[in-house]
This record gives sequence, structure tokens and C-alpha cells, in this order.
Amino acid sequence: MDCKISEPVVGPRSEDYLPASVSTAVKVVIVGGFGVGKTTLVGSVSEIRPLTTEETMTQAGVGVDDVAGVERKTETTVAMDFGRISLSDELVLYLFGTPGQQRFWFLWNGLFEGALGAVVLIDSRRLDDSFDVIGRLEERGLPFVVAINAFPDAPSYPMSELRAAMDLPDDVPMVDCDARNRASSRDALLTLMRYLYTLTTTTPEQPR
Repeated sequence: MDCKISEPVVGPRSEDYLPASVSTAVKVVIVGGFGVGKTTLVGSVSEIRPLTTEETMTQAGVGVDDVAGVERKTETTVAMDFGRISLSDELVLYLFGTPGQQRFWFLWNGLFEGALGAVVLIDSRRLDDSFDVIGRLEERGLPFVVAINAFPDAPSYPMSELRAAMDLPDDVPMVDCDARNRASSRDALLTLMRYLYTLTTTTPEQPR
């Protein structure tokens, strides 16, 4: 019996392959609370088709997941997001977006393995959600930068006030970011790479 395939088998696109010039690959994690825009950022900046693990939110999550401020959200990441962006002919970043709901945070340890740094995505309407996230990064000793995602109805605060509210050290960079915009998301990643470079070139003070 003949078998007809309704859809053609689609193989990798040419842009899915790494250029031969790439000599350095860096793993970066995109972290943050529930509904801050991690999946959106990875999708907007990735040069390959991003891998997402979004599932429809169901009644099973009622009373378990805190949806205050994101009541209209209908899907959530349950494992990770994955994308890739080339910052130059030699340097490529592999992006791993973490799930935001605390019941999936047990996956974070595996996603953090091998990462050189993190972008913490923040919703200024729900700063409290960032405290545990930043705490976990500090406990692990993973360098990070903070990106304030631009939500249309979010109030605008001076960076100094946000830094004080999150008790961030002065040397941790903070930037504004629109996770929907490729250039803005790329700038946030470049900020992280510059920060990592600064950390590697700064000579620690010797004890006297």
C-alpha cells in the first residue's frame, strides 16, 4: 500500500549551522520570575528556530502558581527555552531560558552547569519576584546583569531606586530592555559579555 506524507520532511536550514569561523561558544542563562519575558527574549534574539517547552496553563496550577500581575498569561515554560546568537564571526552565545514558576526551579541547577553568566529579566511591577532569583545566582557565584523589561503598563523608576530596592551591588550592570525587540535583547547580552570581560581583566586587590 502506498503511503502518502501530508507534509514534507523539513531538514535544518542553512542558518542553523555554525559558521566555520566560530572559535568560541559561551553558555548564558536567561533567568527571572514567572511571566517576565524570558521566552520572548530568547525568541526575539535567536538566529535559529528557538526550542521552547511552553505548555498551556490549566486548572491544576490554580492555587499553586502565583499569577498576580500576569493573569492573562495562558502558556508557561516547563523545562527550558533554547536559542543561539552570533555576536561576531568568532563568538557565539547559546541561550538557555529557565522556567519561572518556583515548582520548576529544581531544573535550574542543571541549566546553570557550564554557564558563564546570566541575564536576570525583571518586571518592575513585580520586583519581589526577583529577590529569590538574584539570591540563587549570588549563592552560586554566577555573574549576572539585570535587564528591566519594558511592559506597556509598568511604572517607570530611576535605576538608582530599582538598584536600591533589589539591594544590588554597584558593580552589577543594569539596563533597560524590550524583550520583544531583537536589538534591545542583543544589547542586554552584550552588556553581560562586557561585564564578564571586565571580571576577567580586573586584578583583585592583594591583602596587605
